[in-house]
Parts: sequence; C-alpha cells; structure tokens
Amino acid sequence: MSAPILIVDDNDDNRKLLAWVLEDADLDYDEADSAEDALEKLRTSAHRAVLMDISLPGMQGDEAIEVIRRDPALSKLPVVAVTAHALKGDTERIRARGADAVLTKPVDEERLIEVLMALIGES
Repeated sequence: MSAPILIVDDNDDNRKLLAWVLEDADLDYDEADSAEDALEKLRTSAHRAVLMDISLPGMQGDEAIEVIRRDPALSKLPVVAVTAHALKGDTERIRARGADAVLTKPVDEERLIEVLMALIGES
C-alpha cells in the first residue's frame, strides 16, 4: 500500500466528496479538519500529496502551504489547493504561496484526478 493523499477541509461533506473521488480512483487517503491537524499528520507520517482547502478555521490553508514549503522534509510534497475563491488574483496568490495547482469548488472530479496523477507521477 502506498502513502495516502491527505484531504484537508473543515467541512465534513467536502471531505467525504473528495474521499469518494479518491476511492473511485483507487487512491488511499487520510483526513484532517484543520491546517494545524494537517501539519501534525504530515510531520508524523508519510503522505503522497495534499488536497488543501484554503478557507480553514485558525491557520488558513495558504498559510499551511507556506509552512509545508519551508519544511525541508515536506517541501517537495505535491499540494493542490481546493478553494471556493475562484478569482484570478486569488489563484495567483495561492500559487505564489506554494500550491502546485489550484482547483475551484465544486471540484471537477476528472480534473482533480488528472492533476493529482500528474503531480504524483502516475498516469
């Protein structure tokens, strides 16, 4: 079994939806409901990639992405931002903070899997 993909979202329904998409693609996943929880999980166990909601309680997702990028052990980990903030300026700001890709909600399932596979090196 390969390392899971970490789904980070404070909304249980959003986590379930993303989990179903990953399950349909035969990908293992782990879940976190906050940026702080996500960072703890990333530091204590291996993950293949992160699906990071941007609007989170406490630390925002884009802040967590910056923390990931500054951590030598995590800096190369693929991070896909998943956000309802679809304005061009928001997308550019999120990418500037270190996201490898930015997908808007509602997430296009095929696009999500296409982006993930490209980032984790599978086809």
